Amino acid sequence: MTDYRTEAPPIIRDFLVYHETIQNHSKKTVDEYFLDLRNFFRYLKVQRRLAEKDVPMDSISIDDVDLELVSSVTLTDVYNYMSYLSRDRAAHPNSDSTSYGLAPSARARKIATIRSFYKYLTVKAKLMKENPMQDLDSPRLKKALPRYLDLDESIELLDSVEGKNSSRDYCILTLFLNCGLRISELVGLNVTDVREGQLRVLGKGNKERILYLNEACQNALQDWLTERSALTLVDRNALFVTLQNRRRISTAAVHKLVKKHLAAAGLDSSQYSSHKLRHTAATLMLQNGVDVRTLQEVLGHDNLNTTQIYTHIDSENLRTAARANPLAKVRKSKKTAPKEPDSQD
Repeated sequence: MTDYRTEAPPIIRDFLVYHETIQNHSKKTVDEYFLDLRNFFRYLKVQRRLAEKDVPMDSISIDDVDLELVSSVTLTDVYNYMSYLSRDRAAHPNSDSTSYGLAPSARARKIATIRSFYKYLTVKAKLMKENPMQDLDSPRLKKALPRYLDLDESIELLDSVEGKNSSRDYCILTLFLNCGLRISELVGLNVTDVREGQLRVLGKGNKERILYLNEACQNALQDWLTERSALTLVDRNALFVTLQNRRRISTAAVHKLVKKHLAAAGLDSSQYSSHKLRHTAATLMLQNGVDVRTLQEVLGHDNLNTTQIYTHIDSENLRTAARANPLAKVRKSKKTAPKEPDSQD
């Protein structure tokens, strides 16, 4: 398991500590920052012939990365690195049948990490006077609309839940579809987070928000809590547990049960996931009168732009706007063709 506290050189470690302790980013996010920077400086060492010969890139040490090396990086270095990622980097390094080239979204995240690192060095740590990444551009991303279930499909999914673990699984699906939770938020829920018709959710960056539970959620939670109270649990805090080992349910287990019930409902489980259920909740709320700023609060988005993608989804509001155009009922007029003069012999 990667631990930047022991593996990162001081100049990178200080940046990561700042994000974990001051910016309050999650350990997972900080670990991803470290992996992004480690890979970039490994690439840079190879290009500048600073690494030992015949050592695989994924094994190159970055212990010697210091301010001198960091300060020498140019925009050209980063764009060459992006070219390497788009063409030569294995998408799944541990797979025997991997493809090569990372998607624009993956490259954009790495760009964001590099940009954040240099901003920290210039603005916060003040180790550099000028930021060489000030004008660093990100890959242009396609704006794909999120895939979601419609109302009938959502009801079919809930109706398909039966058999073993049905009370727990139904409750999980109900919370996904009504509250728009992230899977990490759902598995992190504790029993004490449910109180008087409200749900305390710990989101990205350890930011807390309170969601109000509708009748469907309250009923599903009551059924599950009644069943849960009869179990002898190893983890007494976790709201959702596996009945096999009585410990907190894992993200992998939630992904599996979502796929299982999607298939049981006759829905394409390869096209949908727990995150698509979050999209479904957002879309259904927006289509039924919830304004975008309220939706932002419900979903726990920091940026309104993230929420506004749902405003592009087919909704009655868009149909109303189309009908409101004063030209909406104008039709092409039927003109009589001019009579041709009689031909003369």
